[in-house]
Amino acid sequence: MSSVTRAEVLSLYRRIFRIARSWQAQSALQHDTDTEKRYIVQEAQTLFRQNQQLTEQESIKKCLDECNARIEIGLHYRNPYPRPTYLPPMGLATQKGRKFRGQQKLRKQAKPVYLQSHDDDT
Repeated sequence: MSSVTRAEVLSLYRRIFRIARSWQAQSALQHDTDTEKRYIVQEAQTLFRQNQQLTEQESIKKCLDECNARIEIGLHYRNPYPRPTYLPPMGLATQKGRKFRGQQKLRKQAKPVYLQSHDDDT
């Protein structure tokens, strides 16, 4: 990882913690605010640790783009949780065979940039 990329990653990591420190829940309840702050910190730690071993510039850039997208969406909607995704048309197929593989490909293509780090099971 180049020093420029490393600086960008660390800057983004610090930005997330600054956002978490000043976060206010939409409901304005202290309990909700604390829960959302903890979620933001835990999610950042989990995803940054998960991607810590990446060395390819392209994959690091994709992760940075995902992180920036999630930050902007979270700030815009005042909701730290990932937005739900919906199945593409014809998204329910049998559990085996050629149709299933085709549907898996469609689901992967329909997955937005801000959810690339999340498993399909979640």
